[in-house]
Amino acid sequence: MARTKKPTSRKAAKAAAPAKPEDIFLEPFDEALSQRYLAYALSTITSRALPDVRDGLKPVHRRILYAMRQMKLNPSGSFKKSAKVVGEVMGNFHPHGDSAIYDAMVRLVQDFSTRVPLVDGQGNFGNIDGDNAAAMRYTESRLTDAAQLLLNGIDEDTVDFRETYDGEGKEPAVLPAAFPNLLANGASGIAVGMATSIPPHNVAELIDASLHLIKAPNARTETLLKHVKGPDFPTGGICIEDAASMEEAYATGRGGFRVRARWESEDLGRGRYQIVVTEIPYQVQKSRLIEKIAELIQAKKLSALADVRDESAEDIRLILEPRSGNIDPAALMENLFKLTDLESRFSLNLNVLNANGAPGVMGLRDVLQAYLDHRKDVLVRGTKYRLEKIAHRLEILDGFLIAYLNLDEVIRIIRYEDEPKNQLMKTFKLSDVQAEAILNMRLRSLRKLEEMEIKTEHKELKAEQKQLRALLKSEDAQWKKIADQLREVRKHFDPKTEVGRRRTDIADAPDIEEIDLEVLVEKEPITIVISEKGWVRTMKGHVEDRKGVKYKEGDREHFLVHAQTTDKLMLFSTNGKFYSLDVSALPGGRGHGEPIRLMVDMGNDDAVVSAFLYVGGRKFLVASSSGHGFIVSEGDCLSNTKKGKQVLNVPGGAEAAVCRSAEGDMLASVGDNKKFLVFPVKDLPEMSRGKGVVLQKFQKGGLSDAKVFSKKEGLTWTDRSGRTQTVDDWKGYVGKRAQAGRIAPKGFPTSKKFGVD
Repeated sequence: MARTKKPTSRKAAKAAAPAKPEDIFLEPFDEALSQRYLAYALSTITSRALPDVRDGLKPVHRRILYAMRQMKLNPSGSFKKSAKVVGEVMGNFHPHGDSAIYDAMVRLVQDFSTRVPLVDGQGNFGNIDGDNAAAMRYTESRLTDAAQLLLNGIDEDTVDFRETYDGEGKEPAVLPAAFPNLLANGASGIAVGMATSIPPHNVAELIDASLHLIKAPNARTETLLKHVKGPDFPTGGICIEDAASMEEAYATGRGGFRVRARWESEDLGRGRYQIVVTEIPYQVQKSRLIEKIAELIQAKKLSALADVRDESAEDIRLILEPRSGNIDPAALMENLFKLTDLESRFSLNLNVLNANGAPGVMGLRDVLQAYLDHRKDVLVRGTKYRLEKIAHRLEILDGFLIAYLNLDEVIRIIRYEDEPKNQLMKTFKLSDVQAEAILNMRLRSLRKLEEMEIKTEHKELKAEQKQLRALLKSEDAQWKKIADQLREVRKHFDPKTEVGRRRTDIADAPDIEEIDLEVLVEKEPITIVISEKGWVRTMKGHVEDRKGVKYKEGDREHFLVHAQTTDKLMLFSTNGKFYSLDVSALPGGRGHGEPIRLMVDMGNDDAVVSAFLYVGGRKFLVASSSGHGFIVSEGDCLSNTKKGKQVLNVPGGAEAAVCRSAEGDMLASVGDNKKFLVFPVKDLPEMSRGKGVVLQKFQKGGLSDAKVFSKKEGLTWTDRSGRTQTVDDWKGYVGKRAQAGRIAPKGFPTSKKFGVD
């Protein structure tokens, strides 16, 4: 008889225990899944991704600041190891892993990431190049003065506290926040089904706007923007968004801002200059930016730029060296702004949690009003707390004064009575608090001077109590007090100081004219070589000896195009798509080049049907092997992406077969069956995209080639030897579109192709 092996541990025994009937719930799977996913989504939104509109902090940041305050890491105190801070936060408040806490803490230190740093760091906390911070065991930290402003008054019952995750302690649900931190430092985050993106702003400007909102509660966004000029990024730069767009963005809480690098031109003498970039857009890594510019130079997309180098020390200094002093620096920079992160767009999505914890998108006015309402709540709660403290102290002082008036009797009771506390309360009608305070009084406090000090304190507290009660009764007095507090805080962020000065300039969007890329790329003759297997390369100069061009074994010439480095190459593929490539970006040098498929999204089974240079204004005949086609303008063929532009819709089992110039009034087509047909071009529609109409019908096979020609000049084709032959009797093949046609004229190439135009 087999014996069942007993579990070897409590954990195993617990796992092996069968589920009790009352622990099993029957419910539809979709309902169970939706309920649990909703709980997860709400947790992500409220506890991780979105900041609170009142203090502008996410829970992890709030917990870091509060834990550091509990550790007494004040701005004037000593630094402590970051690992110790992270351990305190993780153990008491935030059980989500040390790396998440440390990453959030590092960001609060970085002056290039946070407009007003809330943590003062000592050690390597990363840099603008994108290098990571040192491990938490190597760095030290403490609070900054700005963080102290956010925390001031937290012990005066100004905000609600809630239980920590383990129920053993308390943590603040929000900080008192003496300045509008949400807009000051901004925030970004992605939750479930929603996200937030808030740029940093200048604190002094935000306070000025808040003061105006106190005076005029119905102030419009347009008026507030006279104080808040726009985003103020820690890395500076120039915001070039126009006023109307900014007003709409701040009114609705959704929009974006274009930010450009700050640059200047330095004269090097002898007609040469260099461009110096001193500030780059927010959240752009300097090292990656330099790599991108270097790649563009190497790919010949910025042939006008000779070199880029980094001369940065504490301040940013990127040197852009043009190839020629004749190139306009503004034109060069405009192109760099288009091609690199020297210009970036920072989106505005003011999606935050309101005072009730509900997410929503707010405008500038709503955010500032929510902050002011929070400050009013903090003021009222702090005032009530102070009144309670004053009432408690006055109660004690009243007891002290009674004791001084009856000092001898008080001493006798304390010395001889068995229960002095009860006797004092009975004799002098004292409260429990008063009697306890008298019993705890030191003998040295019985001197006459102490009695006078108590009377003075009592008088002052009475006067303060009267003022605070008047403050609670008057809403106007409360707003005046809040305004005074904001003005006091503004002194810490005075625009004349380093932390308070505006770093990002606001300018109107420039009127950018179309830039001639030929100004930025040196114009040189070049030959584009495309092989049958889809390899492309360029050769210097216009190669005339086609036989001297070598190819890989088993490969041969497909197209040989004479061009300039400033031209744009157009490719038409068997999938019916057009692709556009800058000639300057094509691979050059020795070797066989690179596959075209690395440059454009062309399938392995697709091939190039036609290759030509973009001129503009021309029209083309495009047709598929199924015999369908139409006329398309050259402008409709231009593509701006690697995916290409679908122009000819190719039926299943067929492929694009023809792309020729449509200059002329007649069209000749020939099929795989060598049937020949000529009809007027006007019978074909002009379209920008589609399948087209039937050119010629075939009982067997499909369309081999088609060509547009002029009646006056006549129809020609090219034979094997490259000689041009003229068809004298083409008029005998004229018919209606979509007819079957007749056998091709004698001497027509066996390839059933008209050859090159």
